[in-house]
Amino acid sequence: MSKNLSSWADALTLARKQVQSRPQLSHEVQLSRAEAYTIQELGIEHRIHDKENVVGYKMGLTSEAKRQQMNLDSPLYGVLTDRMQIENKGTFSLKNSIHAKIEPEVAFLISQDLKGKVTREDVLRSCTGVCACLEILDSRYDHFKYFSMEDVIADNSSSSYFVHGPWVTDFKKMDLINLKMKMKVNGVVAQEGISKDISGDPVQSVIQLCELLAERNRHLPARSIVLAGAATTAVNLEDGQHIELEVDSLEPVHIHVKG
Repeated sequence: MSKNLSSWADALTLARKQVQSRPQLSHEVQLSRAEAYTIQELGIEHRIHDKENVVGYKMGLTSEAKRQQMNLDSPLYGVLTDRMQIENKGTFSLKNSIHAKIEPEVAFLISQDLKGKVTREDVLRSCTGVCACLEILDSRYDHFKYFSMEDVIADNSSSSYFVHGPWVTDFKKMDLINLKMKMKVNGVVAQEGISKDISGDPVQSVIQLCELLAERNRHLPARSIVLAGAATTAVNLEDGQHIELEVDSLEPVHIHVKG
Protein backbone atom coordinates (compact mmCIF):
# COMPACT_ATOMS: atom_id res chain seq x y z
CA MET A 1 0.00 0.00 0.00
CA SER A 2 1.44 3.40 -0.96
CA LYS A 3 2.37 5.74 1.87
CA ASN A 4 0.54 8.77 0.54
CA LEU A 5 0.43 10.53 3.89
CA SER A 6 -1.86 13.28 2.60
CA SER A 7 -4.51 10.73 1.70
CA TRP A 8 -4.49 9.28 5.22
CA ALA A 9 -4.80 12.77 6.69
CA ASP A 10 -7.71 13.41 4.31
CA ALA A 11 -9.39 10.19 5.46
CA LEU A 12 -9.14 11.10 9.14
CA THR A 13 -10.39 14.64 8.52
CA LEU A 14 -13.36 13.23 6.62
CA ALA A 15 -14.15 10.85 9.49
CA ARG A 16 -14.01 13.75 11.95
CA LYS A 17 -16.23 16.01 9.88
CA GLN A 18 -18.77 13.29 9.09
CA VAL A 19 -18.72 12.05 12.70
CA GLN A 20 -18.20 8.57 11.31
CA SER A 21 -15.53 6.17 12.53
CA ARG A 22 -13.19 4.30 10.16
CA PRO A 23 -10.72 1.40 10.46
CA GLN A 24 -7.39 2.06 12.13
CA LEU A 25 -4.67 3.10 9.69
CA SER A 26 -2.49 0.26 10.98
CA HIS A 27 -4.93 -2.18 9.38
CA GLU A 28 -3.99 -0.76 5.99
CA VAL A 29 -0.50 0.74 6.20
CA GLN A 30 2.58 0.49 8.40
CA LEU A 31 3.66 3.92 9.63
CA SER A 32 6.66 5.17 11.56
CA ARG A 33 6.00 7.56 14.42
CA ALA A 34 7.52 10.37 12.38
CA GLU A 35 5.10 9.62 9.53
CA ALA A 36 2.21 9.53 12.02
CA TYR A 37 3.13 13.00 13.28
CA THR A 38 3.30 14.20 9.68
CA ILE A 39 -0.28 12.97 9.18
CA GLN A 40 -1.26 14.78 12.38
CA GLU A 41 0.32 18.00 11.10
CA LEU A 42 -1.49 17.68 7.77
CA GLY A 43 -4.76 17.27 9.67
CA ILE A 44 -4.04 20.46 11.60
CA GLU A 45 -3.43 22.23 8.28
CA HIS A 46 -6.97 21.19 7.32
CA ARG A 47 -8.28 22.79 10.52
CA ILE A 48 -6.31 25.99 9.89
CA HIS A 49 -7.73 26.09 6.35
CA ASP A 50 -11.16 25.95 8.01
CA LYS A 51 -10.29 29.08 10.03
CA GLU A 52 -9.32 27.35 13.27
CA ASN A 53 -6.42 28.78 15.25
CA VAL A 54 -3.86 26.71 17.15
CA VAL A 55 -3.96 27.60 20.87
CA GLY A 56 -1.75 24.92 22.40
CA TYR A 57 -1.01 21.26 22.89
CA LYS A 58 -2.19 18.29 24.91
CA MET A 59 -0.06 15.49 26.25
CA GLY A 60 -1.44 11.98 26.22
CA LEU A 61 -0.62 8.66 27.86
CA THR A 62 1.16 10.43 30.70
CA SER A 63 -0.21 8.16 33.45
CA GLU A 64 0.54 4.49 33.87
CA ALA A 65 -3.19 3.85 34.38
CA LYS A 66 -3.98 5.49 31.05
CA ARG A 67 -1.24 3.57 29.22
CA GLN A 68 -2.60 0.32 30.62
CA GLN A 69 -6.16 1.29 29.65
CA MET A 70 -5.06 1.94 26.07
CA ASN A 71 -2.41 -0.81 25.93
CA LEU A 72 0.19 1.70 24.68
CA ASP A 73 3.71 2.43 25.83
CA SER A 74 4.80 6.08 25.95
CA PRO A 75 3.60 9.70 26.05
CA LEU A 76 2.57 11.54 22.90
CA TYR A 77 1.11 14.91 22.00
CA GLY A 78 -1.75 16.42 20.04
CA VAL A 79 -2.62 19.95 18.93
CA LEU A 80 -5.41 22.12 20.38
CA THR A 81 -7.37 24.74 18.45
CA ASP A 82 -9.75 27.48 19.51
CA ARG A 83 -12.72 25.57 18.12
CA MET A 84 -12.02 22.72 20.55
CA GLN A 85 -12.47 24.96 23.59
CA ILE A 86 -15.71 24.92 25.59
CA GLU A 87 -16.39 27.56 28.23
CA ASN A 88 -16.31 26.54 31.87
CA LYS A 89 -19.84 25.55 32.99
CA GLY A 90 -20.76 25.23 29.31
CA THR A 91 -22.50 22.40 27.45
CA PHE A 92 -21.01 19.67 25.29
CA SER A 93 -23.21 18.11 22.62
CA LEU A 94 -22.71 14.41 21.93
CA LYS A 95 -24.04 14.85 18.39
CA ASN A 96 -20.60 16.01 17.28
CA SER A 97 -18.75 12.99 18.68
CA ILE A 98 -18.31 9.31 17.85
CA HIS A 99 -17.47 7.80 21.25
CA ALA A 100 -16.50 10.63 23.56
CA LYS A 101 -14.72 10.15 26.88
CA ILE A 102 -13.59 12.66 29.51
CA GLU A 103 -10.61 12.76 31.83
CA PRO A 104 -9.23 15.00 34.60
CA GLU A 105 -6.13 17.07 33.97
CA VAL A 106 -4.03 20.03 35.05
CA ALA A 107 -3.23 22.70 32.46
CA PHE A 108 -0.54 25.36 32.14
CA LEU A 109 -0.48 28.73 30.40
CA ILE A 110 2.95 29.36 28.86
CA SER A 111 3.93 33.00 28.33
CA GLN A 112 7.41 32.60 26.80
CA ASP A 113 8.75 30.36 24.03
CA LEU A 114 10.18 27.07 25.27
CA LYS A 115 12.59 25.27 22.96
CA GLY A 116 14.34 21.92 23.05
CA LYS A 117 15.65 20.51 26.32
CA VAL A 118 14.23 22.58 29.15
CA THR A 119 14.31 22.25 32.93
CA ARG A 120 11.53 22.31 35.49
CA GLU A 121 12.71 25.79 36.48
CA ASP A 122 12.50 26.91 32.82
CA VAL A 123 8.90 25.73 32.61
CA LEU A 124 7.83 27.38 35.87
CA ARG A 125 9.56 30.63 34.92
CA SER A 126 7.73 30.62 31.57
CA CYS A 127 4.35 29.74 33.07
CA THR A 128 1.86 32.43 34.09
CA GLY A 129 -1.11 30.27 35.08
CA VAL A 130 -2.22 26.84 36.28
CA CYS A 131 -5.76 25.49 36.26
CA ALA A 132 -7.94 22.41 36.52
CA CYS A 133 -8.97 21.12 33.12
CA LEU A 134 -11.26 18.50 31.62
CA GLU A 135 -10.31 16.99 28.28
CA ILE A 136 -12.89 15.34 26.05
CA LEU A 137 -11.32 12.65 23.90
CA ASP A 138 -12.81 11.14 20.77
CA SER A 139 -11.18 8.66 18.44
CA ARG A 140 -12.00 8.69 14.74
CA TYR A 141 -11.41 4.93 14.65
CA ASP A 142 -13.92 2.11 14.93
CA HIS A 143 -12.85 1.14 18.45
CA PHE A 144 -11.49 3.35 21.20
CA LYS A 145 -8.94 0.75 22.26
CA TYR A 146 -6.35 -1.62 20.87
CA PHE A 147 -4.80 0.61 18.28
CA SER A 148 -1.15 1.45 17.73
CA MET A 149 0.80 4.50 18.89
CA GLU A 150 0.99 5.54 15.24
CA ASP A 151 -2.80 5.30 14.89
CA VAL A 152 -3.30 7.56 17.90
CA ILE A 153 -0.69 10.13 16.88
CA ALA A 154 -2.05 10.38 13.33
CA ASP A 155 -5.53 11.00 14.76
CA ASN A 156 -4.19 14.06 16.64
CA SER A 157 -3.89 11.92 19.77
CA SER A 158 -7.69 11.63 20.03
CA SER A 159 -8.00 15.38 20.65
CA SER A 160 -11.58 16.59 20.56
CA TYR A 161 -12.57 19.29 23.08
CA PHE A 162 -11.40 20.74 26.37
CA VAL A 163 -12.69 23.03 29.10
CA HIS A 164 -10.43 24.74 31.59
CA GLY A 165 -11.14 26.46 34.87
CA PRO A 166 -9.97 29.91 35.99
CA TRP A 167 -6.22 30.43 35.77
CA VAL A 168 -4.44 30.65 39.12
CA THR A 169 -1.47 32.97 38.73
CA ASP A 170 -0.11 32.74 42.27
CA PHE A 171 1.09 29.13 42.09
CA LYS A 172 4.81 29.42 42.83
CA LYS A 173 4.46 27.96 46.33
CA MET A 174 1.86 25.38 45.27
CA ASP A 175 2.84 21.71 45.54
CA LEU A 176 2.06 20.85 41.92
CA ILE A 177 3.12 17.23 42.42
CA ASN A 178 0.63 16.35 45.16
CA LEU A 179 -2.63 17.99 44.14
CA LYS A 180 -5.60 15.74 44.94
CA MET A 181 -8.00 15.45 42.00
CA LYS A 182 -11.64 14.32 42.07
CA MET A 183 -13.81 14.04 38.95
CA LYS A 184 -17.51 13.79 39.77
CA VAL A 185 -20.35 12.65 37.52
CA ASN A 186 -23.72 13.94 38.69
CA GLY A 187 -22.24 14.64 42.11
CA VAL A 188 -20.70 11.19 42.59
CA VAL A 189 -16.92 10.70 42.46
CA ALA A 190 -16.18 8.69 39.31
CA GLN A 191 -12.39 9.01 39.28
CA GLU A 192 -9.85 10.34 41.74
CA GLY A 193 -6.10 10.61 41.62
CA ILE A 194 -3.20 12.83 42.42
CA SER A 195 -1.26 15.12 40.13
CA LYS A 196 1.93 13.08 40.47
CA ASP A 197 0.09 10.40 38.46
CA ILE A 198 0.69 12.75 35.51
CA SER A 199 4.24 11.89 34.46
CA GLY A 200 5.31 11.81 38.12
CA ASP A 201 4.94 15.61 38.04
CA PRO A 202 2.66 17.50 35.62
CA VAL A 203 5.47 19.95 34.91
CA GLN A 204 7.42 16.98 33.56
CA SER A 205 4.76 16.64 30.86
CA VAL A 206 5.65 20.11 29.58
CA ILE A 207 9.33 19.11 29.55
CA GLN A 208 8.47 15.97 27.57
CA LEU A 209 6.34 18.01 25.17
CA CYS A 210 9.24 20.34 24.42
CA GLU A 211 11.49 17.36 23.70
CA LEU A 212 8.91 15.75 21.40
CA LEU A 213 8.36 19.02 19.56
CA ALA A 214 12.13 19.46 19.12
CA GLU A 215 12.22 16.10 17.33
CA ARG A 216 9.89 17.72 14.78
CA ASN A 217 12.01 20.91 14.62
CA ARG A 218 9.24 22.71 16.48
CA HIS A 219 8.96 24.49 19.80
CA LEU A 220 6.33 25.47 22.35
CA PRO A 221 5.34 29.06 21.54
CA ALA A 222 4.36 31.79 23.96
CA ARG A 223 0.64 32.05 24.81
CA SER A 224 0.21 28.28 24.53
CA ILE A 225 -2.21 26.30 26.67
CA VAL A 226 -0.72 22.93 27.62
CA LEU A 227 -2.89 20.11 28.94
CA ALA A 228 -0.44 18.04 30.97
CA GLY A 229 -2.29 14.73 30.64
CA ALA A 230 -4.73 12.65 32.64
CA ALA A 231 -4.27 11.53 36.23
CA THR A 232 -6.78 8.67 35.82
CA THR A 233 -8.48 6.58 33.17
CA ALA A 234 -11.20 8.22 31.07
CA VAL A 235 -14.96 8.02 31.66
CA ASN A 236 -17.54 7.53 28.89
CA LEU A 237 -19.82 10.52 28.29
CA GLU A 238 -23.59 10.12 28.24
CA ASP A 239 -26.58 12.41 27.82
CA GLY A 240 -27.56 14.32 30.95
CA GLN A 241 -24.27 14.05 32.82
CA HIS A 242 -22.88 16.94 34.79
CA ILE A 243 -19.11 16.60 35.13
CA GLU A 244 -17.15 18.48 37.78
CA LEU A 245 -13.42 18.38 38.48
CA GLU A 246 -12.07 19.47 41.85
CA VAL A 247 -8.32 19.94 42.26
CA ASP A 248 -6.58 21.08 45.44
CA SER A 249 -5.72 24.80 45.43
CA LEU A 250 -7.41 25.34 42.04
CA GLU A 251 -10.89 26.52 41.10
CA PRO A 252 -13.29 23.74 39.99
CA VAL A 253 -14.25 23.20 36.36
CA HIS A 254 -17.66 22.01 35.15
CA ILE A 255 -19.35 20.82 31.99
CA HIS A 256 -22.84 19.58 31.15
CA VAL A 257 -23.41 16.87 28.55
CA LYS A 258 -26.44 16.68 26.28
CA GLY A 259 -27.43 14.17 23.62
